[in-house]
Amino acid sequence: MGATGLMGADVTTTPADLLLRGGTLVDGTGAPGRAADLAVAGGRVTVLPPGTAVAAAETLDVTGRVVTPGFIDVHTHSDALAAPFGGGTHTDGDALDELRLAPLLQGVTTEISGNCGISLFPALPERLPELAGHLRVSFGLGPVLPAEDFDAFAAGQRPELRRNHIASLVGHGTLRAGVMGFEDRPPTPEELAAMCDLLDRALAQGAAGLSTGLIYPPGVYADTEEIVALAKVAARHGKPYVTHLRDEMSQVEKALEEALEIAVRSGAALQVSHHKTAGRHAWGATLRTLPRLEQARADGVDVLCDVYPYTAGSTVLHAMLPPWTSEGGPAALLERLRSKEVRDRIRADIANGVEGWENTVGNGGWDLISVAAAPARRTAEGRRIADLAAERGADPVDYVSDLLLEAQGEVTIISHSMREDDVRRVLASPLSMIGSDGVPKPGRPHPRWAGSFARVLGHYGREQGLLPLELAVRKMTGLPAGRFRLAGRGVVRDGAVADLVVLDPAAVLDGATFERPLLAPAGVETVVVAGRVAVRGGRPTASRAGEVVRVR
Repeated sequence: MGATGLMGADVTTTPADLLLRGGTLVDGTGAPGRAADLAVAGGRVTVLPPGTAVAAAETLDVTGRVVTPGFIDVHTHSDALAAPFGGGTHTDGDALDELRLAPLLQGVTTEISGNCGISLFPALPERLPELAGHLRVSFGLGPVLPAEDFDAFAAGQRPELRRNHIASLVGHGTLRAGVMGFEDRPPTPEELAAMCDLLDRALAQGAAGLSTGLIYPPGVYADTEEIVALAKVAARHGKPYVTHLRDEMSQVEKALEEALEIAVRSGAALQVSHHKTAGRHAWGATLRTLPRLEQARADGVDVLCDVYPYTAGSTVLHAMLPPWTSEGGPAALLERLRSKEVRDRIRADIANGVEGWENTVGNGGWDLISVAAAPARRTAEGRRIADLAAERGADPVDYVSDLLLEAQGEVTIISHSMREDDVRRVLASPLSMIGSDGVPKPGRPHPRWAGSFARVLGHYGREQGLLPLELAVRKMTGLPAGRFRLAGRGVVRDGAVADLVVLDPAAVLDGATFERPLLAPAGVETVVVAGRVAVRGGRPTASRAGEVVRVR
């Protein structure tokens, strides 16, 4: 319903579903906040002058509060949380629902999944059974069934579990495994053509772009030429190439040049995922990487990045091992780890490095890596690998190998590898938007899943003065909506989708910690998803209004 309808003579006979009265609108464009009332009808928004007479089924007095668009988390790994499969070790409905709630309670109304080259689709039908093991290990939620294409992925999202919206990228690692398995070699021309065809179909069906995770098998086995060919497909659809760089540590600048080359040669917009310079050999490198990105943009490359507001990252434990260990897939990895000779080779590679491998442990140490989720050994969660190994009188590589074998590969870690000044620079960059990189698994997950957006607003915005409120909100709303072509989202204007957040700017602050990672934030009072109140007074309602977002 448009503004004229709400302000016209039929107001009393056609009331709004919801009226937010008395607040300050920060609309997602970066413009200064202004007084406005918002009327919601049929899942859409109308912006009204303060005090406009409107009949509404429900009126919320939001005086003294800020109203923003719903936040868009551009980088999540929540693909399987509302899928019609799962089981195994993770059948606790309460634990999974707590994970589903965490982004909503901090105002996230849309998540973009399929990042770092890992999505639940696509694959050739004959490769689907083989792909299931890879997804089980990646998502850590027990058995996870892959989907043949984006339509099948969308059909698999259970509406009764969707508290907010989800979009998805096409993960290159899944795409590659879904065509040629886990072999460390270039694709044949026929295999590359099949990958391009699957990607083209998924993008036409509404997938949001192409992602790579060039430290993760099987994506790590791909060369630049393969990625350029696929990014050209994304470019034809006007959708971005989103990349977890081949190295975010000592070779981060070289890896960034590869990403820029791919963007230039393919014509695709470039999104650098969770931009960081991690490990002691890269600390301070944002002083060079950010100006390089700005220069590339000035030269005509459509490049942006995202960032989470923490100095620790999180990923799967087997990513700490050299890429050759995972050739052939998870089953082959686990079989190798039984061998003393393989473990000795892993130790040597960590000590000496391998050409083209990021080598997180070699750039930091096992003392900087803690266990986040290990369903087979819950007592390890929250503790450092070095300490756990020492308690058993074991070498860390032996401890890690045994843990992976016991857990059948389902182990997630947290790596304390970054420096605060680098994080602050990326947060403040005009090229950055906010993404949690949340890895939602039961256990002791990284607090970024429940805290990233409130932390930017509260800690870095209000307390540290790094970002004014309007700019912080733009990084969470209008900027990502434009990057990923989320029509009708990200900016509050007449006719926009009614995804809204009401927050107290003086109180908003993250509550999640590494010890208690799913604590809800303070100051996020109301969240509206598709015109329905999903959070009221900081607590979830029974609403399940989320949907799969198709990008056309």
